[in-house]
Amino acid sequence: MTVTAEAAGVPDLAALQQRAAQRAAERAGGQDRLRGHIVCDGLVRIFKTEGVEVFALQGLDLVIDRGELVAIVGASGSGKSTLLNILSGLDTPTAGIARVAEYDLLSLSARKRLAYRREVVGFVWQQTGRNLLPYLTALENVELPMKLARRGGGGRARRKRARELLDLVGVGHLADRKPSQLSGGEQQRCAVAVAVANDPEILFADEPTGELDEATGAEVFAALRTINAELGVTIVVVTHDHAVAGQVRRTVAIRDGRTASEVRRTARIGADGSTELVSEEYAVLDRTGRMQLPAPFVEALSLRDRVRLNLEPDHVEVRPGDRRERGDEE
Repeated sequence: MTVTAEAAGVPDLAALQQRAAQRAAERAGGQDRLRGHIVCDGLVRIFKTEGVEVFALQGLDLVIDRGELVAIVGASGSGKSTLLNILSGLDTPTAGIARVAEYDLLSLSARKRLAYRREVVGFVWQQTGRNLLPYLTALENVELPMKLARRGGGGRARRKRARELLDLVGVGHLADRKPSQLSGGEQQRCAVAVAVANDPEILFADEPTGELDEATGAEVFAALRTINAELGVTIVVVTHDHAVAGQVRRTVAIRDGRTASEVRRTARIGADGSTELVSEEYAVLDRTGRMQLPAPFVEALSLRDRVRLNLEPDHVEVRPGDRRERGDEE
């Protein structure tokens, strides 16, 4: 699918991609340290309830490079919330590999896990009450994490950074208002500024537009794109809304506790010199050769139980297992 950048509401995506990669390289200390900021390999999470084991993650594989802006989508029960809790340090996986910014999340001590959550990652939650304190102004909310961590220099330096961050997400003119005086979208953009106040390497956003209309949600995603491009922060958005594929450069779909497919969005220069945004969907092949066929494909051909595979020189054919070729019947 090809759409123009103007129609998609994404200003100069190619420039934003380049700027985000440049900022990420500066943060990492060189281009050779850009790969594998988040790595999951064979990730398993089992919950036990009244003697019953529930597999929330079933060998999930995922690699997110430093400086990427990625959305993870999936229906309720797909495992996306479990994955977010593990990556954010709120939960511990049962087995596999989960590594974020060189932190091994399976072996962290309680002290290191707390430092990881304070210094390495930032959070934006769906419920604005978890992001902002109601009795503080927007400016004071952004200053608070720096005060608690004793970072950002003196009071004047902290206030200056707080104002810069609010300007960056487009709500600098609302710095002296309290959350009750802000709209839902304005609150979430303030929450983004709060989440990056201590300059984390990674920002996790849990359904940040779940309570917003489409237009307001687009403003929140614009703020996330700006933070990604200007600060080089790796951003992971977890949501059930597949429409976010048009708001980010890469969308990873999770189904039944595994990565199922990806949509990648790139900017290309058209024949007339204009920038085009091209979206391409891929099935994900894990290290053992397994993949999930998209549900519409399965339904369209009524695929059940088993399928027939034919290897061709440049592709693999997948056919219903209960249909035989004429030559087979003979």
